[in-house]
Amino acid sequence: MDIAAKTKFARISASKAMDLARAVRGQPVGRAIQVLARSQRKGAVLMLKTLKSAIANAENNAKLEADKLYVRDAAVEQGPAMKRFWPRSRGMVSPVLRRMSHIRIVLTDEKPSAK
Repeated sequence: MDIAAKTKFARISASKAMDLARAVRGQPVGRAIQVLARSQRKGAVLMLKTLKSAIANAENNAKLEADKLYVRDAAVEQGPAMKRFWPRSRGMVSPVLRRMSHIRIVLTDEKPSAK
């Protein structure tokens, strides 16, 4: 059984959080929490929040035990970008894109197969 959780419009660029998603993919939930809790990066905080939400969904909605779950999929997809402008000399401006991303974590109660 697959249980998912999403965090949409997280204020981090997708490229900065993708390596954390690769680090937790295929791991047991306990190990994934350890990896994210020990990381000093902003993406780890956002991904840990999403992972805890997925665990709560599994326990409350599907009546699954958290210690028997695995991270089947962890993905960080590019979201919209806020367009801002930075002043330059002689009255010109330079565009600045404040990027957002969508974080998706899918848990399963089956041990993932090695690829």
